[in-house]
Amino acid sequence: MTKVKKEKSAERAAEEEVPQEEAPQEEAPQERSYHELIANVNPIAQPLASKKLSKKLYKCVKKASKVKQIRRGVKEVQKFINKGEKGIVVLAGDTLPIDVYCHLPVMCEDHSLPYAYIPSKLDLGSSAGSKRPTCVILIKPHEEYQDQYNDVLEEVSTLPRPL
Repeated sequence: MTKVKKEKSAERAAEEEVPQEEAPQEEAPQERSYHELIANVNPIAQPLASKKLSKKLYKCVKKASKVKQIRRGVKEVQKFINKGEKGIVVLAGDTLPIDVYCHLPVMCEDHSLPYAYIPSKLDLGSSAGSKRPTCVILIKPHEEYQDQYNDVLEEVSTLPRPL
């Protein structure tokens, strides 16, 4: 490479760094509170996790995704529920249309799996280490986060089921 090309590539790199630094500042106002997220929840989103339980679920999903112990997406979760895999099913309450995943709570009850709704699919996807929103995740048990998993399992199991 000639000296001119090196200088131009250095200038381009400097220009590209500036927008990246500005981007997080623009995203910060998009952070919404729990009560704002609940306003967008579907009518079938029962039992809805409390704010405290939602945070615990996000942390558990994050730890499980680091150890590759999650199933993500409607098709994958449905397939492994039918195969008999055990775990906690976390559903996003703001998924539209409802028909995409309205059959999953019934499947969970048939296979006696605990499930809970959380208010945001964006937060669920980001806690799983993805840039894409995710509407359903199955958290499988693992010894690295077993204490937290058992804690969340107990709380999700005590949530009141819809009629």
